[in-house]
Amino acid sequence: MGQPADVLRFDQVELRRWRVDDIETLHRTITESRDHLLPWMPFAATHDRKQGEGFLAYSEEQWGTGQEYNYAITSGGVVVGSCGLHRRIGPAGLDIGYWLHHAWTGKGLATMAAAALVQAGRDLPGIDRIEIHHDAANSASGAVARRLGFTEVERIRVPGGPEAPGETGVQVRWRLQIGPRRTSGSVTDARLG
Repeated sequence: MGQPADVLRFDQVELRRWRVDDIETLHRTITESRDHLLPWMPFAATHDRKQGEGFLAYSEEQWGTGQEYNYAITSGGVVVGSCGLHRRIGPAGLDIGYWLHHAWTGKGLATMAAAALVQAGRDLPGIDRIEIHHDAANSASGAVARRLGFTEVERIRVPGGPEAPGETGVQVRWRLQIGPRRTSGSVTDARLG
């Protein structure tokens, strides 16, 4: 099983693999953005240093197993958020998650980070689709998916209802069908415009 690179680049962002010694940066980024993240990210309500350490240790473990690839989003050398590729939608599929520090929203950085993840996902063997899932009330996440050429495939009611205060409990699922990776100099349709 192949793995993506430890560092990915797209336009104004560089994604770098989270490491356990990134705890100060992660903790500061989440703490400064708690109010911004709270409506959409359940972890924001309970985040503390110990939870951050747990996430970083989990990220290292999951990278090693090939189940998740979590990255710090950086722009101009500053950590501005987090994102990841996750193998949790069945064989041959990956889903993308992302969040940004409140001071860095509205600049297209989430779209750039997701585009870098799409490129990395295309290079992994056996992947035929990449998805983005978000609550129906989170229109900013839907805009990222739309800009990258994803197609909305379904809306489902989440068992147990909303997990965070801003959510409706209806999950929107977007898909980018990428097909098996082609080689021999063929061009694939990135649809990253």
